[in-house]
Amino acid sequence: MAQAGGWDTLIRGARVFDGTGAAPVFEDVALANGRIAARGARLSAARADRVVEARGLWLMPGLLDIHTHFDLEVELAPGLPEAVRHGTTTVVVANCSLGLAFGNQRRAGQDPIVDCFARVENIPKAILAQVAERAVWRDSADYLAHLDTLPLGPNIVPLIPHSMLRIEVMGLADSVARAPDASELARMEALLDKAMAEGYAGFSTDALPFHYLANAPRQRRRIPAQYGSFAELKRLVDVVRRHDRLWQATPPKDNPLATARLFALTSGRLYGRPVRLTAVAALDVATNRTLAPLARLLARLLNSRLVDGRFRLQALAAPFKTWSEGAITPLAEEIPELRALNEPDLDDRAARAAIMDDPDWQRRFLAMWRHGKRGLTLARFKRLVAREDYAISRDLAHMVVDRAPVADWQGETLAAVFARFGRFRAGDAAAARSADERAAFDAVPTNARDDAAFLLHLLRAYDRDLVWWTVSANRDPGVMRDLLFNPRLLPGFNDSGAHLTNMAFYDGNLRALQIAQGEGEAQVARMVRRLTVEPAIFLGLEPAPTWR
Repeated sequence: MAQAGGWDTLIRGARVFDGTGAAPVFEDVALANGRIAARGARLSAARADRVVEARGLWLMPGLLDIHTHFDLEVELAPGLPEAVRHGTTTVVVANCSLGLAFGNQRRAGQDPIVDCFARVENIPKAILAQVAERAVWRDSADYLAHLDTLPLGPNIVPLIPHSMLRIEVMGLADSVARAPDASELARMEALLDKAMAEGYAGFSTDALPFHYLANAPRQRRRIPAQYGSFAELKRLVDVVRRHDRLWQATPPKDNPLATARLFALTSGRLYGRPVRLTAVAALDVATNRTLAPLARLLARLLNSRLVDGRFRLQALAAPFKTWSEGAITPLAEEIPELRALNEPDLDDRAARAAIMDDPDWQRRFLAMWRHGKRGLTLARFKRLVAREDYAISRDLAHMVVDRAPVADWQGETLAAVFARFGRFRAGDAAAARSADERAAFDAVPTNARDDAAFLLHLLRAYDRDLVWWTVSANRDPGVMRDLLFNPRLLPGFNDSGAHLTNMAFYDGNLRALQIAQGEGEAQVARMVRRLTVEPAIFLGLEPAPTWR
């Protein structure tokens, strides 16, 4: 602690980007009691307890990560070292309608934290159970008080999660089985209003068709927020509107009309006062190249004077690279045949094997994988012009093996493996690179003649032991860059704290700075503002003129 008139730390000679978007300057920055005490050239080192020489280095405000799922990790490792290591000093939690505002909500033998988070965020149930044991508070005010007791690394900005709000009022079983009655809906409004008065930054909802419960007997039910009607959502968003807080949403991606109606709730023209809405996500999806242009058009329209909205889609500063352990990956949840393999627990290989041994499931899998790849059909046309309905890629050329029981496959696309298998099956014994690959090829059924049948065999033979990655979106650096710098979008959608084996981009903000660096200091200054001041203002955090 600095003495009166002194400083804890003096950082000397840094290239300072101050978050305003102004050009950087070389200067010293003094810190006292956790705040900036002075800035200028050649500040006195004698006044500082510690001096950091920063010549040749950048100095900037701490970065905001606007889309995380650190709710769980902060209970086990409150310093969040991986976030801080990447320059993040403020994280928004309880996105996508999931969070801990109401504690573990363990009632009537139900375990909502495990049930809701396990598949949606790809977190092992054993870890979730540890968090649930610690989440003993029962009230949103008590959760804030609990966070104040933790030795936090970054600042934590919690939202009220819609799924957990429904569970709190209706119970888990009813929240996915029926609509709330009038008294229950009024209770949801009252709890949300109370939380906004307590200081919560806003409210999160979810409608993505990938998000399912994990515990029996409800593995085929989506998380509770997805059963809220438009009327329910409007009433709850109106609470957020009255308090001038943030609404974070994920859209029903397969229903454009429902998405438009949902996002129109931001409108001040239609609803008397705009509400700040940040939504997932502005991605250049490889299977449907119309989505990025539509995102830009939607952002322009909703923020226009005609609509008078406050709308920001979240843009990712990285190729959207996802890993699949066999069929276990978040994107697989949109396809019924693959979703069935995601329903058993991660370690329940026998359950997945039983599903894959079913001839009817095999028939449906093959039909799904071949859909749109043959004949003169609308699905074939949509595939050729990159307008498919699926977000997941069904092309072996885009599936790169990360690890496999056959060492020869590592680093190769499954298309290359399949091509070599074709030569081997045609009689070229030398096509097999090793005894292991020869044995693997010999084990493929004789009727496996196309990529669908070949992949089906691999899934049945290796399950989660075969791991591959695919870049599903943001393959074009130019399009990704334009999304990042679009003033109507916000850099984000990092998903830090979840999907640790499948995706998550703790370094998303640093990647954004790296992209800006390639275009010069002026763009770096602009990006620093987009990662600090701009999201702070939009999220309703303190937009202080000096940073801390």
